[in-house]
Amino acid sequence: MSKVLEGLFYSKVGQSIIGALGVKPALELNRFQPSNKWVAGTIAVASDNSAPLKAALEQCNIDSVVFNQDSDEQFQGMLLDATEYKTVTDLQGLKQLFSHASKRIKKSGRIVIIGLNPNNITNVEHASVMESLNGFTRALAKEMGRKGVTVNLVYCANTMTNSLSTIVNFFLSDRATYITGQPIYLNTATAIEQNWDQPLAGKIALVTGAAQGIGAAIAATLTRDGATVIGLDIPPAKEALEQTLAPMKGIAVATDITSEQAVKDIAKALEGKKLDIVVHNAGVTRDKTLARMPEHFWDMTLNINLLAPITVNQGLEEQNLLSDQARIICISSISGIAGNVGQTNYAASKSGIVGYVRKQADAWGENGRTINAIAPGFIETQMTDEIPFMTREVGRRMNSLSQGGKPQDVAEGVALFAQPGSNALNGQVLRVCGQSLIGA
Repeated sequence: MSKVLEGLFYSKVGQSIIGALGVKPALELNRFQPSNKWVAGTIAVASDNSAPLKAALEQCNIDSVVFNQDSDEQFQGMLLDATEYKTVTDLQGLKQLFSHASKRIKKSGRIVIIGLNPNNITNVEHASVMESLNGFTRALAKEMGRKGVTVNLVYCANTMTNSLSTIVNFFLSDRATYITGQPIYLNTATAIEQNWDQPLAGKIALVTGAAQGIGAAIAATLTRDGATVIGLDIPPAKEALEQTLAPMKGIAVATDITSEQAVKDIAKALEGKKLDIVVHNAGVTRDKTLARMPEHFWDMTLNINLLAPITVNQGLEEQNLLSDQARIICISSISGIAGNVGQTNYAASKSGIVGYVRKQADAWGENGRTINAIAPGFIETQMTDEIPFMTREVGRRMNSLSQGGKPQDVAEGVALFAQPGSNALNGQVLRVCGQSLIGA
């Protein structure tokens, strides 16, 4: 019945009725196609004297021009260097620029603002001004969402460095189509050069929960970018796992991620090699209000979603199965950030992932290995298909882009953190949620 209602809602007649009530259909977003350049259109740069910014654009082969306020030219995106903003008066530059520029960004375009990490600034006013960029970015993202335009903020540690190229290339591309209103923080690590067409060539990746849904999309995306994928899922999903990995020439490992056998099975699949990428995607939901929640619902959710990533990573490290430049990516959730009725167990586990990622990043420092998290919002999967139609439709629209995301959107975020050039990103939580209005 839910699918029938959805079919009627999205039919031509249904959309006409809904449109008459003032509810506009969601804009179709541009998504990355492997045959395209990362950034296919021209980017307007609101700075003509930033050498690191120019170097980053050249390194990424991005076509750019200096923004001219008097022109009517349309752009695929805009890049603003706001690192020189030091006083409250300087913030007037945001108003002057974007009151003109926002009208000249194409639908499903990209805006990226570069600032300095406020936590590293001693001057009070200067630090306040840099923090102002965060609120501005979030608000502008909500205004621009109706055009499908994303707005994101990159905080450099102290000065702009060559580590900018990877994140700028990502945020300006259609790989970031469902990520908006987000700040991300770079550390001082010097960027590692990489091949943009095949950034993961020669890398070995482990993806847990890879049989279907988001896990399958992650496996396919990492394969697209050049990695050899070892997919792991529970024994009952072995056949589905093998079918998913077959076109990718991936290696299937059917094992219980919470068992002591899991690391042994992973080591066997590696055949003496080491993992360059580990994606902890396996997870479960066992929803009940807390008073009605059975003990095994609580235990299962915490053990699979939180304890397993911690213990598996420890096991891989103890057995020397991680490369020196390993990239660990854990899947958290907007529910872990905002909470949700009936999901105390799930929210606790996913919030725990955030805490684990930040603490482990501190422990590793800048030794070459990184660990980051992705927090998906409403992503269209088999699980969301089971939600009643009206509840599902509300969930889809509760974000700045007024639609649900796709598994591919999560996979692109994972692929960002998996790249060699992402070594300045450590302990980050990237929300792939279209700027969810809950918890964002």
